[in-house]
Amino acid sequence: MKSVLLYYPFTMVENANSGSKLRPIEMYRAFLRWGQRNNINIVLISGNSEERTARFAELKNEGAFDNLLFCYMENQTIPLWLTDQNHIPKKPFIDRQILSLLKAKSIPVGVFYRDVYWKFDDLYPLKGIKKSIMQSIYRAEEKFYEKFCDVIYLPSDAMGKYVNINTKKAALPPGGKEQELTKKEISLPIKGLYVGGINNEAYGLPLLLKALNKINEDEARLSLTIVCRKDELEKVSPDTLKDISQLNVNVLHVSGSELDEVYKNSDIAFIPREKTTYNDFSVPVKLVEYLSNGLPVVATNCEAQQEFIESGPYGVIGEANVESFIQAIEKISDKVAMYKDRIEESFLENHSWDARVEKVQKTLLKEKI
Repeated sequence: MKSVLLYYPFTMVENANSGSKLRPIEMYRAFLRWGQRNNINIVLISGNSEERTARFAELKNEGAFDNLLFCYMENQTIPLWLTDQNHIPKKPFIDRQILSLLKAKSIPVGVFYRDVYWKFDDLYPLKGIKKSIMQSIYRAEEKFYEKFCDVIYLPSDAMGKYVNINTKKAALPPGGKEQELTKKEISLPIKGLYVGGINNEAYGLPLLLKALNKINEDEARLSLTIVCRKDELEKVSPDTLKDISQLNVNVLHVSGSELDEVYKNSDIAFIPREKTTYNDFSVPVKLVEYLSNGLPVVATNCEAQQEFIESGPYGVIGEANVESFIQAIEKISDKVAMYKDRIEESFLENHSWDARVEKVQKTLLKEKI
C-alpha cells in the first residue's frame, strides 16, 4: 500500500487557539480524508525531538519508508531545531536524519514555510546579540530547506521575494471548512462583523470606526459587532473606547459555538488592515473563516488578501483610507446576496483544506493519483 509521510517537527495542539496551531491539524485531517479517498496510508511523525526519534525508528523497522509517494512538512514560527520545551533539542540531529533518508530514496519533500517576521525589525521583538543569534539560526533553517526540500509552500505568492530559499515555491494559504449556511433576507442596517485584534492600529480598527461613523451620518445603514479578547479591549486607547461606545458597537468576547452564532447573524465581515510590506504578503486566517461562514468581505488592498478575495470575487476591496473604505462598503451593500452566492458556489471547491492537499499532491508528484 502506498503511503504519504506528514512530518511535523513539533507537538500538535488539539485545542488550537490560533491559525499557526490550527493549520497543522486541519492539514492532517484533510490528508486523512484524501488518503481514504485514494487508498493511501497517511503516516505521521510529530512531537518533540525524542518522540520523533522513537517514531522514526519504529517506522524504519516496519519498512514504512519503502512505499512513500512524498512527504509534506510544516515548520513553526521558530526554527525547527528549537521546538522542544525550553527550546533545547534533546535529539538535535533527528530532522536531518529523516530528511537525509528521504533524499537518499528520492522521495519528494514539500515544506510549508510559515513566516518571515524575523526579517522585519519593527516586528521582531529580540534585540542585540540574541537577535543576531536567532536570525543566524533562521538563515540556517532556510539553507536546510533548500538542501532537502523540493517545494516551499508559502501563505502567498507575494511572500516569495522575502524567502531566501532557491527552490520551487507555491502558494498554500489557509483553507476553509464546510459550515451549515442559512439563507436570510438582507435589510438595513447591514450587520457587519470584525473578529480579531484591536490593540494595534495596523489591524485597522480606527479606520473601520471612522468609516462606520461617516456611513451612518444620515441614517443607520451599518451596524458593527466586534469579537475580541477581553484583555485587548482593556488596553485600547480612551479615544477608541469612546468611539466604540458612541457608535453603539456591540463588543463580544466569545469563541466556539457562540462565535458560530455570531457568524450566522452577520451579513458581511471586515479586514481593514493597514497596507504594509508585511500585510501585503500575509493571509489572515480570519479571511477564510469569514468565507467558510458565507460572509462576503470588505478588506483593504493588501496584495495577498486582495488577490484571494478578487479570485471569487468574494467581496470588495478598498484602500486603507476612510473615503475609499466607505466606497467599498457602499459597493457591497447592494450586492451582498450576489457575493454570498458566489462564495457558496466556488469557495470550498477552490479553497478548502481538501483543495490544499490536492495542490500539495499535484506539485510534488508528476503523475496524478
